[in-house]
Amino acid sequence: MGMAAGASQGGKRRRRSRRGGPINEINMTPFIDVVLVLLIIFMVAAPMMTVGVPLDLPQSKASPLNSDVKPITLSIRQNGQIFLGEDELTDDTIVPKLMETAKTGTEERVFVRGDKRVDYGRVAQVMAIVTGGGFKKVALVTEPEHQ
Repeated sequence: MGMAAGASQGGKRRRRSRRGGPINEINMTPFIDVVLVLLIIFMVAAPMMTVGVPLDLPQSKASPLNSDVKPITLSIRQNGQIFLGEDELTDDTIVPKLMETAKTGTEERVFVRGDKRVDYGRVAQVMAIVTGGGFKKVALVTEPEHQ
């Protein structure tokens, strides 16, 4: 008896691969390229995403505070202008804007970022306005000291 045409040893049929036929595998190369491009974009853009007014903060050796909740940040420029995020405030509008922004009321943590060239009396005045409005968790923000 003869063997059937197209059969190989063991009675299994061999498949012929057709050129140009559909590929049953996912090509991961374009996916990896897109992910790497997105990673590079986010790495470049992340330092630029800091909200607020650019300031030259004083340096200190104090250790950073660990907090899960993002605090409200007030910024004071060299000329004494006060900002909440990107919005400029006057002394009269600080407490109402803080109350409007605070999710937990006066228990919200408030960070004061003062330019290192701003008059210390102005920083103290802003902190007095904030604490006078009922906010008790008020802190100054500095940069870590470079060695």
